[in-house]
Amino acid sequence: MRCRAHFQRRFSLAGVSLLHTLIAMYLKGYVMNRSVSGIMISLGLLLLGGCASMSADECATSDWSAIGFEDGSRGYTSDHFGNHRKACAKHGITPDFQAYQQGRTDGLVEFCQPSRGYNFGAAGGHYNGVCAIDLEPDFLDAYLAGQQLFSLRANVNSANSQIYAKERELEDIEQTVVNAEALLIAAETTTEERVLLLADLKRLSERTGELEVEIEQLVADRARFQQNLQQYEQTVAAYGY
Repeated sequence: MRCRAHFQRRFSLAGVSLLHTLIAMYLKGYVMNRSVSGIMISLGLLLLGGCASMSADECATSDWSAIGFEDGSRGYTSDHFGNHRKACAKHGITPDFQAYQQGRTDGLVEFCQPSRGYNFGAAGGHYNGVCAIDLEPDFLDAYLAGQQLFSLRANVNSANSQIYAKERELEDIEQTVVNAEALLIAAETTTEERVLLLADLKRLSERTGELEVEIEQLVADRARFQQNLQQYEQTVAAYGY
């Protein structure tokens, strides 16, 4: 669906792409700073909400060839036309499918270039098999190369995220231990409470040891992931990506 101005349309679609990418990365643990990801996802939702429908004037006067070109240049399938059709059906208007399809075909030529395929894959985009037979082989090679880069970057980000989470848990445990030790020597603490506190301290000590081992392994994994990423970046750079 489209907003009134061309800029708004492009900004909304950028929000869709950003939202999908962030959600995917968040669910897989690729985003280390969860508060930042939450803000960005909220922004994406705001952008989506800002273009929820088309007015009667927009449906009647829109350049459907241009809309088709924009959708095609973003790799959308022809099914995306259904969103426009449903929006305009509320106003009793039928979009010009022929003009839309011609524009989308032209837009797909732009989308199905190797450079676009690489960038699309590197951004975590999902290819829907929309490229023509003569363009698809080169596009797919570049897309898969970009997708591999996305995967290698995701490995590094995932390791960072896990390290960050475990370090935070360690900090929380350290504070809990300090509080428990203070209660342990407090005059008002009963014998039964001290027994329970000692058990808690033993459990926390064991968990601290586990976390330290896990962090050490993750740091080693991250170093390996970073090396793999660096080597791959050098390889694809040699191919002109």
